[in-house]
Amino acid sequence: MTRIGLAALAALALAAVPASAQPLPFPQRAVTLVVPFAAGGPVDVVARILAEPMRKSLGQAVVVENTTGAGGSLGVGRVARATPDGYTLSIGHWSTHVVNGAVYPLNYDLLKDLEPIAMVGGNPMIVVSKPALPAANLKELVAWVKTNQDKVNVGTAGAGSSTHIAGIYFQNEVGAKLAFIPYKGTGPAMQDLIGGQIDMMVDQLSNSLPQVRGGKIKGYAITAKERSPAAPEVPTVDEAGLPGLHIAIWYGLWAPKGTPKDVIARLNAAVVAALADGPTREKLAALGMELVSRERQAPEALGAHQKAEIEKWWPIIKAAGIKVN
Repeated sequence: MTRIGLAALAALALAAVPASAQPLPFPQRAVTLVVPFAAGGPVDVVARILAEPMRKSLGQAVVVENTTGAGGSLGVGRVARATPDGYTLSIGHWSTHVVNGAVYPLNYDLLKDLEPIAMVGGNPMIVVSKPALPAANLKELVAWVKTNQDKVNVGTAGAGSSTHIAGIYFQNEVGAKLAFIPYKGTGPAMQDLIGGQIDMMVDQLSNSLPQVRGGKIKGYAITAKERSPAAPEVPTVDEAGLPGLHIAIWYGLWAPKGTPKDVIARLNAAVVAALADGPTREKLAALGMELVSRERQAPEALGAHQKAEIEKWWPIIKAAGIKVN
């Protein structure tokens, strides 16, 4: 057969390929959402709230899997090393995707090995103290801390935890040297704060607010620029006399670096749709979560925010000498 005849046959064969043989739209199977902490924790709860509305949008199941250990760094690492096809995703927050890079010897890069999908929202923190502490407001607390800094005990949920980093930030802004008491989680630290065994904490608002409202501890100010809808009666640090002490435990989703842009766009659209869903918003609000604006839900916005947070917090953390092996 001539070359022309062979070319003609090849052209006919290509023309005969059915449309079904073309690449199928994403997704064609279940998507795994990796939670880097144990089931029942804050990140796990947020993941499970998002999974159902994302399933409706994607048309495929969103399976939540818990990969725990090393402050969440193992779960994030699993996703960083996964195939970049959009089927293995990371959900985490400020600690896992910012702080861990400064306190753990990671075998991946938080910026170079992950692709931002969408930011969800965040919880501000609140400056709280034991009930017997004499300060009636934040200015009085700062004055008391400076006067008694050689004996002030600040509770934390452990080395490198959000309460630890927030406490160090408070210490730096106040200009005092404080003693940090590590606990195996926020729960035990809160019990000792209520009992008066420690003096103060900088804790997540969602965790401390019930205790403040119950009169078991004192609340002074939230670490945000604006008052929280969940606690409009609590002033901001800017209003209360310590401007700029801004800390938020924000949440987001990431994919492995190299995931196709159209897949990222599809996943982003699913998260955006979930965050626009009324029942989903109510469930997240019940956790004290403040959702970000539509513009800040974009992948580029999450990437820029994560980078800015790393640039802000890593020098603070490293200067404090916090390391977790």
